[in-house]
Amino acid sequence: MKGTKKARLEAAGWTVGTADQLLGLSKQVSEYVELKLALAEGIRLRRRLRHLTQSQLARLVGSSQSRIAKMEAADPTVALDLMVRCLLATGMGLRELAQVIQRRPRSSAA
Repeated sequence: MKGTKKARLEAAGWTVGTADQLLGLSKQVSEYVELKLALAEGIRLRRRLRHLTQSQLARLVGSSQSRIAKMEAADPTVALDLMVRCLLATGMGLRELAQVIQRRPRSSAA
């Protein structure tokens, strides 16, 4: 957010902050959410890069199409280990996996 817009909002009585602040998330929970979002995006991009449908990827992993959809949406019911296994099943190496994790967005303090 631009500084002028932030200043206008604060002058009008609004509090400007991050989603983490609004939700009261700890640093650890925030990092976990960001990691899950990065893995979800990695799965979606990798699946598309390999020209796979969700059903085809599900067969590779031994899961269901609906579970793949949940992974791509970073659903809270999906475990991180399944997301990592999914990426590895597409042929992704550990170095590439590290790059996916490293690309996760960082929260900026407001």
